[in-house]
Amino acid sequence: MLSRIAESLYWIGRYVERAEDTARILDVHLQRILADPWTNEETAVRSLFGVMGMAVTEGPYTSGRVVDLLGLDQRNPSSVVGALAAARENARGCREIISSEMWECLNATYHGLSSVRRTVEQQGVHAFFRWVRDRCAVMAGLTDATMSRDEGWKFLVLGRNVERVDMTARLLRTHELAGGSIPSWLTLLRSSGAWETFLRTYRGALDDRHAAEFLLLDRLFPRSVFAALSAAESCLADLEPDPGRAGVATDAQRIVGRARTGLEFRGADELIDDLGPVLTGLERTCSQVNEAVSRRYFRQTSAVLWTSGAVA
Repeated sequence: MLSRIAESLYWIGRYVERAEDTARILDVHLQRILADPWTNEETAVRSLFGVMGMAVTEGPYTSGRVVDLLGLDQRNPSSVVGALAAARENARGCREIISSEMWECLNATYHGLSSVRRTVEQQGVHAFFRWVRDRCAVMAGLTDATMSRDEGWKFLVLGRNVERVDMTARLLRTHELAGGSIPSWLTLLRSSGAWETFLRTYRGALDDRHAAEFLLLDRLFPRSVFAALSAAESCLADLEPDPGRAGVATDAQRIVGRARTGLEFRGADELIDDLGPVLTGLERTCSQVNEAVSRRYFRQTSAVLWTSGAVA
């Protein structure tokens, strides 16, 4: 497979997952700000910007600004609209690999973004976030239903799961900022789409240990950190079918494997006590995996230098 095709598929997976997860996080947190009269809006907005990696140094720190910067800013690839636009742009470069249904889904979603602000004004921001979740779910379903389980599918699923680990780690950061209260865990579970599944698994017992165990360690819930790391590790292993006698062929496999085993053999109580360092390590893991995958599989280009009117 051409490296540019592999890179485009990888980033389609990352950007679609980023759009969905950002929409989930914003939807639940904005609802909480509106529903809880004791919530300090400025503090909540500052913490949300911090969790999402936005270095916003000047106010106003309002819900409206959150929607503008993290929801509707097309120039920001970390916003919902920006991520969907970037996913569609990457799909343009690999239309011969993805199915026509996948392209039509991304293209229709992209053209639907032109009326986003009008939709937000008429129906509210929560209707927009619900539409984004629905479109991303359609894209995920078409990916699984219409792509062969070849290298292209593995790169897309790899990107999806690397992004999922990163976004779940960012989501768990909000628990630290909320001071470890019970409502914060409820917010985290709802943001991950895990609330109903969690209740069925633990019979309605909501406490720190169970929530942390579910979001970090659960083997069956696909949005848990452990499940996403395992899926990414499986994709990397399939991309290197003959690792040789050493057993692990690439830096990306070593990084993901260390992160997975670091979670697998730690108890939930221990994870809660060390939650900050664990989340920092997971975010670092995602950055390192991205760099390692890029070095291994994607094209490496140097900057074009212009000297005296000629290309050097």
